[in-house]
Amino acid sequence: MNVLVTGGGGFLGSAIVKQLIAKGNNVRSFCRSYYSKLEELGIEQIKGDIGDSGAVERACKGIDLVFHIAAKPPPWGNYADYYRTNVIGTQNVIDACVNQNIPKLVYTSTPSVVFNGADIEGADESFPYPRKYNAHYPKTKALAEQKVLKSASGNLRTIILRPHEIWGPGDNHIAPRLIARAKRLKRIGNGKNLIDTTYIDNAANAHLLAAEKLDENEALSGKIYFISQGEPMLAWDMINAILTMAGFGPVKGSVPYRIAWVTGALLEFVYKIFHLSGEPYITRFMAYAVAKSHWFDIGAAKRDLGYIPRVSNEEGLRRLEEWLNKDYLARG
Repeated sequence: MNVLVTGGGGFLGSAIVKQLIAKGNNVRSFCRSYYSKLEELGIEQIKGDIGDSGAVERACKGIDLVFHIAAKPPPWGNYADYYRTNVIGTQNVIDACVNQNIPKLVYTSTPSVVFNGADIEGADESFPYPRKYNAHYPKTKALAEQKVLKSASGNLRTIILRPHEIWGPGDNHIAPRLIARAKRLKRIGNGKNLIDTTYIDNAANAHLLAAEKLDENEALSGKIYFISQGEPMLAWDMINAILTMAGFGPVKGSVPYRIAWVTGALLEFVYKIFHLSGEPYITRFMAYAVAKSHWFDIGAAKRDLGYIPRVSNEEGLRRLEEWLNKDYLARG
């Protein structure tokens, strides 16, 4: 098929691109920048802003399937920027699919759309959106989800995936942020909170499975699925494992969750009022992410999509350590 991957140069996007190529598909990437790694793969690249409807429309010409991965990630930024990328951008993709008669759209969302400030343990896809969000990222991703749900019809079949905490070789978010903060990092909370994670190849495979199943079963259109390793683990065990691989050892010292949350709220206020550049060292969203339990039931993805985490946590960590030592850390 002719497949478009928005955000094809990113961490998840490039993994999806590689798996699509391996299956013999013609792949096009739509990103803000050109990527040498995609050029080496012989991928057609279209440069543009996902918030520009005309650019998105041009990128979708001649396409049979769209994986909409592009998004403005957490934890910090202006609401207008989040809204333009995550909400308007998603509407642009939906409109282009309709205008170009593209029959299938797989949208990448996030479990954080249901984060409510409390522990979430074993929840399934019926778990509701919270009444209020404390960060722009989950709020705008939830709004985008609802647009994709509303667009599902006989002409445009859609599936929404919520992969959780994606990690692995090539990670440009979780591992780099932890390593950059390693010397000042302290555990937030009691350290007993369980979380889901998703190894990068498993996350990419879930997307290909979703597209395949939309061909086989139109009744799946408009469905949402949590994606993870299916093996909740202590959040700080995962954090310490990554830091140990990078030569820093486990985190020492701790801060109560409430203090971290209040500190994040104060820093957010200061950054907003004084228009400071960069991002706060801690935000409310970050405090919640590392101190509260959030893991989900992936039974629906196993049943409907045939999803099985092919790469275990142990094997994934081995691959991550190899990449960190041979590639990421070697670059300084």
